[in-house]
Amino acid sequence: MGSGQLPPGQKLAKGWPVSHYGPVPRFRPERWTLQVFGATASGEKRSWSFDEVSALPCTTVVTDMHCASGPSTTDHEFYGVPARALLELAPPAPEVTHVMAWAEYGYSANLRLADFASDRTLLAMHHNGEPLTVEHGFPLRLVVPHLYGYKGPKWLRAIEYMTQDRRGFWEERGFHNIADPWKEQRHSYQEEDSP
Repeated sequence: MGSGQLPPGQKLAKGWPVSHYGPVPRFRPERWTLQVFGATASGEKRSWSFDEVSALPCTTVVTDMHCASGPSTTDHEFYGVPARALLELAPPAPEVTHVMAWAEYGYSANLRLADFASDRTLLAMHHNGEPLTVEHGFPLRLVVPHLYGYKGPKWLRAIEYMTQDRRGFWEERGFHNIADPWKEQRHSYQEEDSP
């Protein structure tokens, strides 16, 4: 659930502002897949159609969302596939430490494996009881409630298992590699002080 408190430096925004880089992609169900690749335990890539993803066990997470630029929105109800379910369906190799979440147009966000495996991390398909709008990430977006929003890409297409960290799109452009809003981890220059 949402905590009712905002992290330091955040301000409450009205509604749910749309924020993303680049154009909004067109969903083509006949071409769409979600893939898991990289350092899988089996050494093989896995792939699911949208119907197959929709048929996986789902859960609901209620959370606040925080943008690194300052706005926060509260009490979002997301429904989708727990990230842990994906880890069970396509287990990572033992040496995996990080994942890269890949979205349309090559957008990416890196996460520590522990952040991706959190019991509140979700591959969301619905928001507040309705399918996600395309502007908010339909058909699938990653929701990582305990990190800033740039760690949860819209229009998710793949998860890459990695045996070492590699920066994603915003992380390569000066944003913090961990992105904990309660520690105000917004910018890469702050990383020297990070655990």
